[in-house]
Amino acid sequence: MSNQNVLQRIKEVGVVAVIRANTADEAIKVSKAVLAGGIPAIELTFTVPGAVSVLEELSKTFKPEELILGAGTVLDAVTARLAILAGATYIVSPGFDQATAEVCNLYGVPYMPGCLTITEMLNAQRAGAQIVKLFPGSAFGPSYVKAIRGPLPDIQIMPTGGVSLSNVKEWVNNGVVAVGVGGELTAPAKNGDYEGVKQNAIAFVNAVKEARK
Repeated sequence: MSNQNVLQRIKEVGVVAVIRANTADEAIKVSKAVLAGGIPAIELTFTVPGAVSVLEELSKTFKPEELILGAGTVLDAVTARLAILAGATYIVSPGFDQATAEVCNLYGVPYMPGCLTITEMLNAQRAGAQIVKLFPGSAFGPSYVKAIRGPLPDIQIMPTGGVSLSNVKEWVNNGVVAVGVGGELTAPAKNGDYEGVKQNAIAFVNAVKEARK
């Protein structure tokens, strides 16, 4: 799957499910639940125990057209390469790292680094990032996106942190191309309620669709 195809599919659905879990088994169950709820894009974080094995299993279980598999909390180039070889088709970091950007460019895999300031975003763009992750999104909120897009009208932003069903419309209306959602989406999994995760996924997909009308 090409770089542009991955990015386009993420923008089409408008939601990336950020998967954090205490065990590999829980991570796989959460991933399947969000998929069943209509979110094909997941960001499996490297805080999950055995993250590489989980990536490998998910990439073998689902076809590329079913699952847009990404790796998150990638802090360095070595981890990025491990994730890509395990099946990740995009890489997400909490901050920008030049060496990680270079590895992603080498493999033709999209890199979405966490940025907060305009300077960070410009540096990320120069390194090849086509979508920047506004992180933590809760630090400034949706209005910050509109302020950034004043001087940088073509920038593509995906906030993570601070996104909820109650404010997703505001994020979309202020110009984000997608939103990253973690705990607000996957919280029911803590109690083994994967149906609840699925229902949350359905709600977020519908909320983005409604906001885009």
